Amino acid sequence: MEWGGEVIEFHLDSRSGVAPYLQLVRQVRHALRLGYLKEGDKLPTVKDVVARIAINPNTVSKAYRELEYEGLVTARPGLGTFVTGTLGSDSLSKHEPLRQDLARWLTSAREAGLDDESIEALIFSSLRAFSEARR
Repeated sequence: MEWGGEVIEFHLDSRSGVAPYLQLVRQVRHALRLGYLKEGDKLPTVKDVVARIAINPNTVSKAYRELEYEGLVTARPGLGTFVTGTLGSDSLSKHEPLRQDLARWLTSAREAGLDDESIEALIFSSLRAFSEARR
């Protein structure tokens, strides 16, 4: 989605338990992984984000500083904040069979009565357990 030339629209989930600045950072990372954001793309200005999602400007600035620290964006005074790094693999489209498996699993989860929050919690806890087991 575009905002007057920018290619990302942020949203916040107050029930997620995740700090708002981290939600913004994660959304940029996801957009980079999925190829929605590419090198050279301009992020919305702090002022635009504040106007659209009613967030403290310091929170947006903190998210942008974190992204800059990670080497994913760079701030150009008077011009804006631009994507300078990428997280995308060759192409997520190469993983279409996995996406189809996931869609089937999500259908099963819904049929079992799980809502979005429960599905998300199950995925995150399973991913965490999987990552810890691999250490």
